Amino acid sequence: MENESDTFEIGETTIHRLGFGAMRLCGEEIIGSPDDEDAAHAVLEQAVESGVDFIDTADSYGPGVSERLIGETLGDREDVLVATKAGLLRNREGEWLAHGEPDYIRNQVLASLDRLRTDTIDLYQFHRPDDDVPYEESIQTFAELQDDGLVDQVGVSNVSVEQLETAREHVDVATVQNRYNLADRSSADVLEVCEDHGIGFIPWAPINGDDLDEHGETLDEIADEHDATRRQVGLAWLLERSDVILPIPGTSDSDHLESNIAASQLSLSDDEVSRLTALES
Repeated sequence: MENESDTFEIGETTIHRLGFGAMRLCGEEIIGSPDDEDAAHAVLEQAVESGVDFIDTADSYGPGVSERLIGETLGDREDVLVATKAGLLRNREGEWLAHGEPDYIRNQVLASLDRLRTDTIDLYQFHRPDDDVPYEESIQTFAELQDDGLVDQVGVSNVSVEQLETAREHVDVATVQNRYNLADRSSADVLEVCEDHGIGFIPWAPINGDDLDEHGETLDEIADEHDATRRQVGLAWLLERSDVILPIPGTSDSDHLESNIAASQLSLSDDEVSRLTALES
């Protein structure tokens, strides 16, 4: 199965718009290592062999496990853009705790560089604004890391339009990663800003099962027409929805990976895209 999605430029690197989210490569609740690390390595290798050249992860996945697995499997390949994030802490209860202190971010980039086995992180994203730290201070730290050559491109995540505009005052924002899918379009205003400025928009939870169920009847009708699945239709719609959308469906299963990549070959009609776009949550 070959990734046939269109391409997009992040900085000077051209990637296929359908990428791979590496969060699910970790253990249960995204804590610790998976039961079968060899299988995780194999899924990453399969993704790249299928033409996936954009992989997204974070230091909080594991924590550290997803980055380590990527570094062990891929190393510092020139034909794959690896994006990671900093700004969330984890604990044994599985909580995601915002932490945007500049010194913490500077420490985390060094750990990520080591685990990913690279000298420069291709795309470094601020995972979530921290209410206890001025947003500008956190963003300025990412800009400084770029100036220091530790980071090539900078992205932000889980932001409002106002926060995105604030970030753009301090650094050239390459990507935004917000939740967005058929059922949840609360970041539509952020997507519009990204379209206006050619910023990549990475929708997290692009094909969440509960969200797909909300519009199951319409999805099933369209899926039947293409001998496809709901998930594939949902992904195909995202790829059609905007030229700046970069879906990163994640999985630890080889068959699911192949099914996700197959969505890049699904050609929806204009009417089908319109029907899906007109759905309301």
